[in-house]
Amino acid sequence: MKVIRGKRALVTGAASGIGRAVALALAREGADLYLLDVNENGLADLALEARALCVRVRTVICDLAHPAAARSAADELLRAWGGLEILINNAGISYHGNTEAMADEQWERVLAVNLHSPLQLTRRLLPALLASGDAHIVNVCSILGLVAIPRFTAYQTSKYGLVGFSESLRAEYASRGLGVTALCPGFVRTNIYRVLDGTGSRPMRAPPRLLVASPEKVAARAIRAIYRNHGVVPVTFLANLMWRLKRWLPGLWDLANRRRGKKEPGRGPVEHRDGSAAA
Repeated sequence: MKVIRGKRALVTGAASGIGRAVALALAREGADLYLLDVNENGLADLALEARALCVRVRTVICDLAHPAAARSAADELLRAWGGLEILINNAGISYHGNTEAMADEQWERVLAVNLHSPLQLTRRLLPALLASGDAHIVNVCSILGLVAIPRFTAYQTSKYGLVGFSESLRAEYASRGLGVTALCPGFVRTNIYRVLDGTGSRPMRAPPRLLVASPEKVAARAIRAIYRNHGVVPVTFLANLMWRLKRWLPGLWDLANRRRGKKEPGRGPVEHRDGSAAA
Protein backbone atom coordinates (compact mmCIF):
# COMPACT_ATOMS: atom_id res chain seq x y z
CA MET A 1 0.00 0.00 0.00
CA LYS A 2 1.58 3.25 -1.12
CA VAL A 3 -0.81 5.63 0.63
CA ILE A 4 -2.63 5.24 3.97
CA ARG A 5 -4.14 8.74 4.09
CA GLY A 6 -7.85 8.60 3.34
CA LYS A 7 -8.05 4.84 3.85
CA ARG A 8 -10.59 3.24 6.22
CA ALA A 9 -9.18 1.01 8.97
CA LEU A 10 -10.75 -1.40 11.46
CA VAL A 11 -8.73 -2.09 14.62
CA THR A 12 -9.82 -4.71 17.18
CA GLY A 13 -8.65 -4.62 20.79
CA ALA A 14 -8.09 -0.91 20.24
CA ALA A 15 -8.58 0.49 23.74
CA SER A 16 -5.10 -0.26 25.11
CA GLY A 17 -1.64 -1.64 24.42
CA ILE A 18 -0.68 -2.54 20.87
CA GLY A 19 -4.16 -1.90 19.50
CA ARG A 20 -4.25 1.65 20.83
CA ALA A 21 -0.76 2.40 19.53
CA VAL A 22 -1.57 1.03 16.06
CA ALA A 23 -4.83 3.00 15.91
CA LEU A 24 -3.06 6.26 16.73
CA ALA A 25 -0.25 5.50 14.27
CA LEU A 26 -2.84 4.95 11.53
CA ALA A 27 -4.59 8.20 12.49
CA ARG A 28 -1.30 10.09 12.20
CA GLU A 29 -0.98 8.66 8.69
CA GLY A 30 -4.45 10.00 7.90
CA ALA A 31 -6.59 6.85 8.09
CA ASP A 32 -10.18 6.94 9.33
CA LEU A 33 -10.76 4.53 12.24
CA TYR A 34 -13.41 1.98 13.18
CA LEU A 35 -12.46 0.79 16.67
CA LEU A 36 -13.62 -2.31 18.55
CA ASP A 37 -13.06 -3.24 22.19
CA VAL A 38 -14.91 -4.30 25.35
CA ASN A 39 -13.38 -1.38 27.28
CA GLU A 40 -15.82 1.50 26.84
CA ASN A 41 -13.79 4.11 28.74
CA GLY A 42 -10.58 3.19 26.95
CA LEU A 43 -12.29 3.48 23.56
CA ALA A 44 -13.75 6.87 24.46
CA ASP A 45 -10.33 8.22 25.46
CA LEU A 46 -8.74 6.86 22.29
CA ALA A 47 -11.48 8.34 20.10
CA LEU A 48 -10.88 11.82 21.56
CA GLU A 49 -7.15 11.57 20.90
CA ALA A 50 -7.61 10.23 17.38
CA ARG A 51 -10.20 12.86 16.40
CA ALA A 52 -7.70 15.53 17.40
CA LEU A 53 -5.66 14.24 14.44
CA CYS A 54 -8.50 15.22 12.09
CA VAL A 55 -9.71 11.77 11.08
CA ARG A 56 -13.15 10.16 11.28
CA VAL A 57 -13.58 7.79 14.21
CA ARG A 58 -16.35 5.32 15.07
CA THR A 59 -16.28 3.13 18.19
CA VAL A 60 -18.15 -0.08 18.95
CA ILE A 61 -18.24 -1.90 22.29
CA CYS A 62 -17.80 -5.50 21.23
CA ASP A 63 -16.82 -8.76 22.97
CA LEU A 64 -15.22 -10.81 20.21
CA ALA A 65 -15.56 -13.98 22.27
CA HIS A 66 -19.11 -14.10 20.88
CA PRO A 67 -19.31 -14.98 17.15
CA ALA A 68 -22.50 -13.00 16.64
CA ALA A 69 -20.80 -9.86 17.97
CA ALA A 70 -17.97 -10.13 15.43
CA ARG A 71 -20.41 -10.63 12.56
CA SER A 72 -22.58 -7.74 13.72
CA ALA A 73 -19.59 -5.38 14.00
CA ALA A 74 -18.45 -6.21 10.48
CA ASP A 75 -21.93 -5.74 9.03
CA GLU A 76 -22.37 -2.41 10.86
CA LEU A 77 -19.04 -1.17 9.47
CA LEU A 78 -20.09 -1.99 5.92
CA ARG A 79 -23.43 -0.24 6.40
CA ALA A 80 -21.75 2.83 7.86
CA TRP A 81 -18.78 3.15 5.53
CA GLY A 82 -19.56 0.93 2.55
CA GLY A 83 -16.04 -0.46 2.39
CA LEU A 84 -12.68 -1.00 4.04
CA GLU A 85 -8.99 -0.93 3.09
CA ILE A 86 -7.12 -1.85 6.30
CA LEU A 87 -8.00 -4.57 8.82
CA ILE A 88 -5.97 -4.91 12.03
CA ASN A 89 -6.87 -8.10 13.93
CA ASN A 90 -5.22 -7.31 17.26
CA ALA A 91 -7.60 -8.38 20.06
CA GLY A 92 -6.20 -11.21 22.13
CA ILE A 93 -6.18 -12.95 25.49
CA SER A 94 -4.02 -15.66 27.00
CA TYR A 95 -3.96 -18.15 29.83
CA HIS A 96 -0.56 -18.86 31.33
CA GLY A 97 -0.40 -22.08 33.32
CA ASN A 98 -0.40 -25.85 33.11
CA THR A 99 -2.42 -27.16 30.19
CA GLU A 100 -4.12 -29.91 32.16
CA ALA A 101 -5.52 -27.34 34.60
CA MET A 102 -7.33 -25.31 31.94
CA ALA A 103 -11.11 -25.57 31.88
CA ASP A 104 -13.06 -26.09 28.66
CA GLU A 105 -14.42 -22.56 28.97
CA GLN A 106 -10.88 -21.13 29.10
CA TRP A 107 -9.83 -23.02 25.98
CA GLU A 108 -12.95 -21.93 24.14
CA ARG A 109 -12.53 -18.27 25.08
CA VAL A 110 -8.88 -18.11 23.96
CA LEU A 111 -9.67 -19.73 20.62
CA ALA A 112 -12.78 -17.58 20.13
CA VAL A 113 -11.02 -14.24 20.68
CA ASN A 114 -7.60 -15.01 19.21
CA LEU A 115 -8.45 -17.20 16.23
CA HIS A 116 -12.13 -17.49 15.43
CA SER A 117 -12.89 -13.75 15.59
CA PRO A 118 -10.08 -12.79 13.16
CA LEU A 119 -11.26 -15.53 10.81
CA GLN A 120 -14.86 -14.34 11.00
CA LEU A 121 -14.05 -10.66 10.57
CA THR A 122 -11.68 -11.35 7.69
CA ARG A 123 -14.10 -13.61 5.86
CA ARG A 124 -16.96 -11.15 6.36
CA LEU A 125 -14.92 -8.19 5.15
CA LEU A 126 -12.85 -9.92 2.46
CA PRO A 127 -15.11 -8.95 -0.48
CA ALA A 128 -14.90 -5.28 0.53
CA LEU A 129 -11.12 -5.47 0.98
CA LEU A 130 -10.68 -7.10 -2.42
CA ALA A 131 -13.03 -4.60 -4.08
CA SER A 132 -10.79 -1.72 -3.01
CA GLY A 133 -7.93 -3.00 -5.16
CA ASP A 134 -5.36 -1.82 -2.61
CA ALA A 135 -5.95 -3.26 0.87
CA HIS A 136 -3.98 -4.75 3.72
CA ILE A 137 -4.62 -7.08 6.66
CA VAL A 138 -2.38 -7.14 9.74
CA ASN A 139 -2.90 -10.10 12.05
CA VAL A 140 -1.14 -9.59 15.39
CA CYS A 141 0.14 -13.11 15.93
CA SER A 142 2.99 -12.94 18.49
CA ILE A 143 6.36 -14.64 18.35
CA LEU A 144 4.58 -17.45 20.20
CA GLY A 145 2.85 -18.16 16.91
CA LEU A 146 6.26 -19.17 15.54
CA VAL A 147 8.12 -20.54 18.56
CA ALA A 148 6.75 -22.61 21.44
CA ILE A 149 7.51 -22.24 25.14
CA PRO A 150 5.93 -24.10 28.10
CA ARG A 151 2.52 -23.32 29.64
CA PHE A 152 1.04 -21.26 26.81
CA THR A 153 -0.57 -24.11 24.89
CA ALA A 154 -4.00 -22.60 24.21
CA TYR A 155 -2.56 -19.21 23.29
CA GLN A 156 0.09 -20.71 21.03
CA THR A 157 -2.46 -22.99 19.35
CA SER A 158 -4.49 -19.91 18.43
CA LYS A 159 -1.49 -17.90 17.26
CA TYR A 160 0.06 -20.71 15.20
CA GLY A 161 -3.32 -20.98 13.48
CA LEU A 162 -3.41 -17.24 12.86
CA VAL A 163 0.06 -17.30 11.28
CA GLY A 164 -1.07 -20.11 8.99
CA PHE A 165 -4.24 -18.23 8.09
CA SER A 166 -2.19 -15.12 7.28
CA GLU A 167 0.23 -16.97 5.04
CA SER A 168 -2.61 -18.76 3.24
CA LEU A 169 -4.43 -15.49 2.52
CA ARG A 170 -1.21 -13.89 1.33
CA ALA A 171 -0.54 -16.76 -1.07
CA GLU A 172 -4.07 -16.74 -2.44
CA TYR A 173 -4.77 -13.03 -2.84
CA ALA A 174 -1.41 -11.35 -3.47
CA SER A 175 -2.21 -11.09 -7.19
CA ARG A 176 -5.46 -9.23 -6.40
CA GLY A 177 -3.91 -6.33 -4.49
CA LEU A 178 -4.37 -7.66 -0.96
CA GLY A 179 -1.36 -7.53 1.35
CA VAL A 180 -1.31 -9.69 4.48
CA THR A 181 1.11 -9.42 7.41
CA ALA A 182 1.56 -11.80 10.32
CA LEU A 183 3.00 -9.41 12.92
CA CYS A 184 4.87 -11.39 15.59
CA PRO A 185 6.07 -9.20 18.47
CA GLY A 186 8.22 -10.45 21.30
CA PHE A 187 7.77 -9.11 24.82
CA VAL A 188 5.76 -5.88 24.82
CA ARG A 189 5.23 -3.36 27.62
CA THR A 190 1.50 -3.69 28.42
CA ASN A 191 -0.67 -4.29 31.49
CA ILE A 192 -0.53 -8.08 31.34
CA TYR A 193 2.18 -8.57 33.94
CA ARG A 194 -0.03 -6.98 36.60
CA VAL A 195 -3.14 -9.07 35.92
CA LEU A 196 -4.37 -11.52 38.57
CA ASP A 197 -7.23 -13.98 38.26
CA GLY A 198 -9.87 -14.63 40.89
CA THR A 199 -7.98 -17.53 42.46
CA GLY A 200 -5.17 -15.32 43.76
CA SER A 201 -2.59 -16.80 41.40
CA ARG A 202 0.43 -14.60 40.99
CA PRO A 203 0.93 -12.77 37.68
CA MET A 204 3.67 -13.60 35.23
CA ARG A 205 7.15 -12.38 36.03
CA ALA A 206 7.95 -9.37 33.89
CA PRO A 207 11.01 -9.81 31.63
CA PRO A 208 14.01 -7.45 31.88
CA ARG A 209 13.19 -4.00 30.52
CA LEU A 210 15.96 -4.21 27.93
CA LEU A 211 14.07 -7.10 26.28
CA VAL A 212 10.67 -5.37 26.27
CA ALA A 213 9.43 -3.19 23.40
CA SER A 214 6.92 -0.38 23.69
CA PRO A 215 3.53 -0.69 21.96
CA GLU A 216 4.57 2.33 19.88
CA LYS A 217 7.56 0.45 18.48
CA VAL A 218 5.30 -2.43 17.47
CA ALA A 219 2.86 0.02 15.89
CA ALA A 220 5.63 1.66 13.87
CA ARG A 221 6.65 -1.76 12.57
CA ALA A 222 3.03 -2.50 11.64
CA ILE A 223 2.81 0.72 9.62
CA ARG A 224 6.05 -0.13 7.84
CA ALA A 225 4.72 -3.62 7.06
CA ILE A 226 1.59 -2.12 5.51
CA TYR A 227 3.58 0.25 3.31
CA ARG A 228 6.07 -2.41 2.22
CA ASN A 229 3.71 -5.41 2.16
CA HIS A 230 5.82 -7.57 4.46
CA GLY A 231 4.72 -11.12 5.25
CA VAL A 232 5.86 -12.73 8.51
CA VAL A 233 7.37 -9.99 10.71
CA PRO A 234 9.03 -10.81 14.06
CA VAL A 235 9.33 -7.61 16.10
CA THR A 236 12.22 -6.95 18.54
CA PHE A 237 15.71 -8.40 18.57
CA LEU A 238 14.70 -11.16 21.00
CA ALA A 239 11.79 -12.27 18.81
CA ASN A 240 14.07 -12.47 15.77
CA LEU A 241 16.65 -14.41 17.77
CA MET A 242 14.05 -16.88 19.06
CA TRP A 243 12.67 -17.43 15.57
CA ARG A 244 16.08 -18.07 14.03
CA LEU A 245 17.20 -20.38 16.82
CA LYS A 246 14.05 -22.45 16.37
CA ARG A 247 14.55 -22.62 12.59
CA TRP A 248 18.30 -23.25 12.53
CA LEU A 249 18.84 -25.20 15.76
CA PRO A 250 15.55 -26.93 16.56
CA GLY A 251 17.22 -29.58 18.73
CA LEU A 252 18.83 -26.92 20.92
CA TRP A 253 15.53 -25.07 21.31
CA ASP A 254 13.78 -28.31 22.29
CA LEU A 255 16.43 -29.02 24.90
CA ALA A 256 16.07 -25.52 26.35
CA ASN A 257 12.30 -25.96 26.63
CA ARG A 258 12.65 -29.29 28.42
CA ARG A 259 15.02 -27.79 30.97
CA ARG A 260 12.84 -24.71 31.40
CA GLY A 261 9.80 -26.90 32.02
CA LYS A 262 11.56 -28.75 34.84
CA LYS A 263 12.59 -25.53 36.60
CA GLU A 264 9.26 -23.72 36.50
CA PRO A 265 6.74 -24.64 39.24
CA GLY A 266 3.30 -25.85 38.24
CA ARG A 267 0.48 -23.31 38.47
CA GLY A 268 -3.15 -22.92 37.60
CA PRO A 269 -4.03 -20.90 34.52
CA VAL A 270 -4.09 -17.10 34.85
CA GLU A 271 -5.85 -14.99 32.21
CA HIS A 272 -3.94 -12.15 30.59
CA ARG A 273 -5.59 -9.57 28.35
CA ASP A 274 -4.12 -7.39 25.64
CA GLY A 275 -2.05 -10.29 24.35
CA SER A 276 0.28 -12.32 26.53
CA ALA A 277 3.91 -12.40 27.50
CA ALA A 278 4.75 -12.03 23.86
CA ALA A 279 2.28 -9.48 22.60
